[in-house]
Amino acid sequence: MSSTHEGTFEGLRAQLQEAAASFADGPDALEGILLGIVDDVDHAVREPLEIFPVCHHSPASAIAMARRLREKQPKVVYLELCEDMAPLLTELRNCKLPVAVQSFATEVDGFPAEWSPLSVVAPITEASAEYQAIAYALDTPGVELVLVDRSSDHVFQWDARGTETTEPADPDAPPVEEEAALHGDAVGVEIGDLRPRFAELEEHLLRHGKVRHWSEWWHQYVELPLGDSDHDTYRQVMLLIGSLFRRLAPGDPHRVRVDEDRERHMWTRMREHLAATGADPADCLYVCGAFHAASRVAEFGVHGTDTFEISPPSATTWQHGLIPSSHAAIEAQFGLAAGSVSIAATVWAKNVRRTRVEPYRLAGQAGTKKSRARKVAAAVDPVPDLPPSDKLTGFLRQPPALDRLDEAELLGWSVEIVRAARRNGYLASTADAIAVFETSILLAGMRDRARPTPYDFQDAAVTCIEKDTVPGRRDVRRLVEIMMGGDRVGQVGYDALPPLARDVHDRLAPLGLKLQQGGVQRALLDIVSQPELERCSDMLWMLRYLMPQGAARPIMGERKLGERPIQESWDLALGTYQRALIELGYEGVSIEQVLEQRLRRTAYDRRATAATVLEAVEDATLYLRSRRLAEELGTHALEVLSAERSVDGAPEVLRRVRRLLAYYRTSEPVLPPWIESFVKTGYAHYCTLLPTAFTDDDATVRQVAAMLGFLFSMESLALSLGCDRTQLELAVVQSHPQESSKTALLWAAQVQLGRLSREDLRARCDELLGNPLVVPAYPRYLSGFLYALDPVPGLTDFVVEAVSNAFGRLPDPVLLPWLPTLITTLRSGGAELAPLLIREAGRTFPGRLAALDTWVPPWRAQPEPEAAHPARHAEGGHGCTLLAAHPATCDAVASLLGCEGTWETADSGPAGVALIGRHPDTAVALEALLAGA
Repeated sequence: MSSTHEGTFEGLRAQLQEAAASFADGPDALEGILLGIVDDVDHAVREPLEIFPVCHHSPASAIAMARRLREKQPKVVYLELCEDMAPLLTELRNCKLPVAVQSFATEVDGFPAEWSPLSVVAPITEASAEYQAIAYALDTPGVELVLVDRSSDHVFQWDARGTETTEPADPDAPPVEEEAALHGDAVGVEIGDLRPRFAELEEHLLRHGKVRHWSEWWHQYVELPLGDSDHDTYRQVMLLIGSLFRRLAPGDPHRVRVDEDRERHMWTRMREHLAATGADPADCLYVCGAFHAASRVAEFGVHGTDTFEISPPSATTWQHGLIPSSHAAIEAQFGLAAGSVSIAATVWAKNVRRTRVEPYRLAGQAGTKKSRARKVAAAVDPVPDLPPSDKLTGFLRQPPALDRLDEAELLGWSVEIVRAARRNGYLASTADAIAVFETSILLAGMRDRARPTPYDFQDAAVTCIEKDTVPGRRDVRRLVEIMMGGDRVGQVGYDALPPLARDVHDRLAPLGLKLQQGGVQRALLDIVSQPELERCSDMLWMLRYLMPQGAARPIMGERKLGERPIQESWDLALGTYQRALIELGYEGVSIEQVLEQRLRRTAYDRRATAATVLEAVEDATLYLRSRRLAEELGTHALEVLSAERSVDGAPEVLRRVRRLLAYYRTSEPVLPPWIESFVKTGYAHYCTLLPTAFTDDDATVRQVAAMLGFLFSMESLALSLGCDRTQLELAVVQSHPQESSKTALLWAAQVQLGRLSREDLRARCDELLGNPLVVPAYPRYLSGFLYALDPVPGLTDFVVEAVSNAFGRLPDPVLLPWLPTLITTLRSGGAELAPLLIREAGRTFPGRLAALDTWVPPWRAQPEPEAAHPARHAEGGHGCTLLAAHPATCDAVASLLGCEGTWETADSGPAGVALIGRHPDTAVALEALLAGA
């Protein structure tokens, strides 16, 4: 073989050597690069196993691939794609392209935890060489398809994200459209990344090519010339470009090492397959990126060395599936110019019509015509392999082809873009269509092109139609991309969905909606008349919890503990968020299993707090109605609370415990053991932390108030479970706050415990208002009283009194700056505090404006002397006659409480009615009422 092709490129070598000698002024670096490129091409051409270099999503590569497959009809096709994705390729026939093959792992083992979840995608479009190879291999009998690239696990084994720094996102960048986010944060795997890694080279090519970006340069100077070329010309030119970019790369050490390891891996796998099957290399075809085709590693070729050892995979469990993709998502992931993949799809369709090459399509492929690939493949005889000839010299010498103007095509584009612009709010007319047509020709002439390209047309449309402002959501440039197919979004068919996704569609079937379609659909659920829809409601609420916000959005209806749904209305977009639904299928076989796993993961996370675990308990009860899971997570919440040493989550703990207690008391015959233990442990826990929280500057007033709210509201239940009230009293006695608001909170707690009377509390407040040195701090005391309404709601009337006195006595320089603090306090706790204050104020203040002048606040009204209302009871009458006549009940209660004492005699006086003597107003009012009746 070596002697046969020895002089294939000798003429080209001589010409390049002369050119290097003429242009190079110094060492022979240029000569080495130019001659090395020719050597790389010659080296790849001599390989017995035919190498087919491609560029990802290139119409020229796809046409050349389809043509070569029909000519050669190989028995084995080696494809540069992750080897663990092979089982999924047969499911492509159940999908509408573009889609992406995905490997997904939620729980990592062998990688840093912060990398989770791991995701790798390989997008596939119809206008790609890899799809042609896949369709040929899967639909042609006797052909084997072998994926030889590194596995998804090795993608991350060879990753260097730990040593790289991510550049911050551009704050002025336009928002990412929905279609561009279909791949999420997945790592993209592509076949044939052909882009200069030498920035100066790319800048030079763009400047002299009179183009704006690399995609346009590739379209103009590679796609169009290679669109009609023969196989040898295409192959040698692609090898030349791959070798050029490889030799001119400045050399990121990690990237170069990964590229070479991938090449070693692929050639090692191919030699292993050839040895295992005994296949003839002449009947095989190796499809890879042009960058890898010009490799010089020692393992290159069927006769290369076998020194490369493939490392074993990690213990991470990988899930595989298909997710929808789009042209915009491919462009965003691989850094291509916006609209480039859409334009490539347009060029592909035109090339198929012009060249009359029959492309391969999978039988039954959704969204495509019926394939005749088998019939054609059976009718075409294989072309014998001939010794390759030098096609590079002629290709590099020939002038650019002058393709005549296709007026019909350009006119169609011009009319269509005007129609699209008018639909999106632009004031475009027929004159604009003519202007776009003429401007496209003018721009092409200025750029030395005989025929306007889609990029010229795009610039012309922006120039002629775009005005000062964009009336709608999309500008003209985006409208051109959509017109070229930029809004094309793939779809994974029902049969290719994971079991969980199919189960979701089956359980939502009673809604009667086409859930796989894109866009938003409205679902109305009248559960009273159709009880079977309650299961659909359960499913929708679980989807709302697990999926992105727009996938399932409730319009009417809510889900609360202890309530049953009646009527609901939903906006569903499961077709648009198909990727998220498919990725749920990687986590389990049912939606309930995934939700349970998520709740467990949240509850057992090392950063989880007691409030977080209680939220998981509430969600388990609300969405799964699982008492088993609720008890397990509730027991874990008890352990987490016991280990906490701060009170940051006290407000959330109080809110959720109250809600769960209310639910269990109304729906269960007895309280679950875990919540009784939680209340008992929480009572002792917060009693222990209370003195420290009062003095800790990091603990806010709201948090301390939540602790007191837990202790006072759960006190009866805690005492019945064996807790000691003395612990709470000691905690309050040991509390010595320095902050004014916490001091007021402590006073409220002392009132609740009976250690401070209301008269003493009122006296302390009057003393504060009478002290000029303390007056500026008085609003902070009021803030503490406001927060005290939650643990001590009985002080509501006193808080109204204190606020009223403050408004009446505080000077304006003190009162006015405090009002924003008052409003903020009420707003933060408005759900509980504001209604109490408003209700009490409405009861206290007069209801009419005229009565305000004569109104006297209740706390200022002086009680009348007792002489004005003499006692009405008869002398010698006793209020406890019945109790003295039957003392057995009282003795039993006293014995139960451990009280000892003796009964008073009848001569001791009317002690039982002393209260009526001191406060006769109630009795007098009752007498007047009865007398009037």
